[in-house]
Amino acid sequence: MSPAVPNDQFPVRVLGGPTALFEYGGLRFLTDPTFDGPGDYPSQGPTLTKTAPSTAAPADLGPVDVVLLSHDEHADNLDRSGRALLADVPLTLTTPGGARRLGGKAEGLADWESVELDRPGGGTVTVTGVPAVHGPGAREEVEPLTGEVVGFVLTGAGLPTVYVSGDNASLDAVEEVAARFAPVDTALLFAGAPRFPVLFGGGLLVLDSAQAAEAARTLGARRVVPVHCDGWAHFTEGRDELEAAFEAAGLADRLDRDWIQRA
Repeated sequence: MSPAVPNDQFPVRVLGGPTALFEYGGLRFLTDPTFDGPGDYPSQGPTLTKTAPSTAAPADLGPVDVVLLSHDEHADNLDRSGRALLADVPLTLTTPGGARRLGGKAEGLADWESVELDRPGGGTVTVTGVPAVHGPGAREEVEPLTGEVVGFVLTGAGLPTVYVSGDNASLDAVEEVAARFAPVDTALLFAGAPRFPVLFGGGLLVLDSAQAAEAARTLGARRVVPVHCDGWAHFTEGRDELEAAFEAAGLADRLDRDWIQRA
C-alpha cells in the first residue's frame, strides 16, 4: 500500500455526527448537515437522541457549494437546521427519492450515476453515486425499514479520489466501490456501530469500527477521516474503538492526523 497521505492533500473539518466540511477542486462540500442542539428527535422508527452539540453553526461555515446528503429521512443525517441550510446551497446531491421529497435544488444520483460540476478555475469535478445499504442484509430487505441511501465518489483531473460512504453497513457495497475506484486517496467513513434492538434484531445500521478498518483496507485508502461516530445515543462505538480497530488491523497510520489530534 502507498505511504499515508499528508494532511495538506486537503483539510477535512469534522463538525460532529455525520457532518464534515471540505474544499475539493475549488468547491466547498458539506456532508449530511446536522446542527440542531442535543435532545430527542422522534422519527417513524425509534426516537433518536442527540447527546452533544455540533462544533459549528451554519453561520460559521462560509459559503457551501454542494451538500452531499446520504439520505434525508433521519434526523441524525438531516435535521431542521440542515434542511434550512439547503435553501442557501446551490446544489444538494442525494438519493433519487430524497431529491423528489426535497425538491428545489436537490438532485438524485442512482448507483454509478455521475454529475460533473464546474470548477472555479476551469475543469470539472465528477461526483458519482455509489451503493450504500443502511442495515444488515440484502438491500431489498433493508430499504423498506431504513430507507434508500447513497454514497459518493469524487474525482477530477489532478485531484485525489475521495469516497464518502454515507450510512452504509455493507462491506459488499464497499467492495463494489473498490472494484471501480481503488485505491482511494481519502475515505470519509461513516462508522459508530449504531444499533436499535427493535431493528434487525439489534444488527448494525452502519459500519462498526472493525468493519471501518476492513473497508479502509479494501479501498486501499491512504487516508481515513471517520465521521458519524459521536454525538448520538444510538452510536455504540466511538473514537477509542476506532483507534483500537485500526491499530489491530495495522492501519493506524491511515487515520487522519487532524482527527487524531482532536482527542
